[in-house]
Amino acid sequence: MAPSASVREAYGKTLVELGRQNPDIVVLDADLSRSTMTHLFASEFPERIFDCGIAEQNMVGIAAGLAASGKIPFASTFSVFIPGRCFDQVRMSIAQPQRNVKLVTTHSGITVGEDGTSHQAIEDLALACALPGLTVVVPADANETAQVIRMAAATEGPFYIRLCRPSLPLVHDEDYRFELGKTTVMREGARATIIAIGTMVA
Repeated sequence: MAPSASVREAYGKTLVELGRQNPDIVVLDADLSRSTMTHLFASEFPERIFDCGIAEQNMVGIAAGLAASGKIPFASTFSVFIPGRCFDQVRMSIAQPQRNVKLVTTHSGITVGEDGTSHQAIEDLALACALPGLTVVVPADANETAQVIRMAAATEGPFYIRLCRPSLPLVHDEDYRFELGKTTVMREGARATIIAIGTMVA
């Protein structure tokens, strides 16, 4: 069985790496930095992280304003809150004007079963994919997550990057190279085709 690693930790560590390289990268969180792992960025760059409290719509608006001012904001919370609670703000302030905001959410799908239905994001992909101009990516493991975060930081335009809570088996080795819009064949076969994203790949 493949070793497992946390996609959330890969996100947090990659943010720190990018923050050292680019002073324009800033991070926003909605009182969940220990869960989304943005606290790793906060520890090194306390002046470049903004905790917006339990006010996700406000966080999205602030991120849009920072992007309009030339910053590269990464805004994080649980997947159930973005785009669910913030759909109008994401639509009007980020997707339509094509603001360079990276929305990175965690605790997606039913991987947070113990938190109850209020925290199970099962509609977020449908909402995000309905917005023209919003690039949606669901990494399959920690290696892919790190590459996706680096790619998003270097690519102009809005992103919705969906991560899960549990650690995932490493299905990609360190030689794997993520390409936006390209599929990866995990196993060849002739009898059936299974298409999967994120946690389903493992």
